[in-house]
Amino acid sequence: MKDSECIEFLQWSLPRLGMRWPGFRKVRRQVCRRINRRMGELGLDGIAAYRNLLKERSGEWQELDRLCRITISRFLRDREVYDFLADPVFPALAAQARARGEAALRCWSAGCCAGEEPYTLALLWQYLLAPQLAGEIRLEIVATDVDPAMLARARAGRYGRGSLRELPAEWVRGSFRREQDDFALSEPVRSRVAFLCHDLRAEPPFAAQFQLILCRNLAFTYFDAASQLAVLARLCRCLRPGGALVIGCHERLPDHDLPLTVWQPHAKIFRYEPSVV
Repeated sequence: MKDSECIEFLQWSLPRLGMRWPGFRKVRRQVCRRINRRMGELGLDGIAAYRNLLKERSGEWQELDRLCRITISRFLRDREVYDFLADPVFPALAAQARARGEAALRCWSAGCCAGEEPYTLALLWQYLLAPQLAGEIRLEIVATDVDPAMLARARAGRYGRGSLRELPAEWVRGSFRREQDDFALSEPVRSRVAFLCHDLRAEPPFAAQFQLILCRNLAFTYFDAASQLAVLARLCRCLRPGGALVIGCHERLPDHDLPLTVWQPHAKIFRYEPSVV
């Protein structure tokens, strides 16, 4: 498939999946390689034939949706974000939870891929925050992804060296065990995270409210404007008043009238303050 054919096909198909072409501009070759493999599996001789198949076989859209999932992640991705979470965000949220008489600070990592993001939160808590809080409050993390294969990898907690390259050496030595070419995350860290299958375009499988939600480099990059707004409203319904929402450093929120105020502009951290509206 030529690059021009790839672009034309994605510009036609992505809106039908609730996604947007600009978010895929830089990753289009990765997606179109997958589509090429799919066409080979189906015995199709070109993108026009695949387009016709989509028109005739509605179930193939689900497969195309799967082919368009981008799974790029690593531990401590965008270090600046985690620096701000360590101070002042986590201490402020912990103080707020304690003032309400709550024993846990609840976090949701939405679109967690293979688990690097929620496990980074668990490591951050273990090495930087738990010593300060001296057992006054515990951290509970729920992590969701639409892909069962990604969730299986996350639960296994095994990663290549490249995924760990930004972690402090102390954290790697203290919480990972070398197993051949991989690094296995320790059970105490893995046990902090509960993984669930969930598509962000649907209602979440829980009614819980969280003090912190991370939704980074997914909805506000790849989804179209209507889907972004629906996701944002859904996330806010899951946030406690005073809670924090973190999006990707290169993302922006859609135009909205929700009670979100900027907490840290560079790290794209927002605070949910319904009382200000």
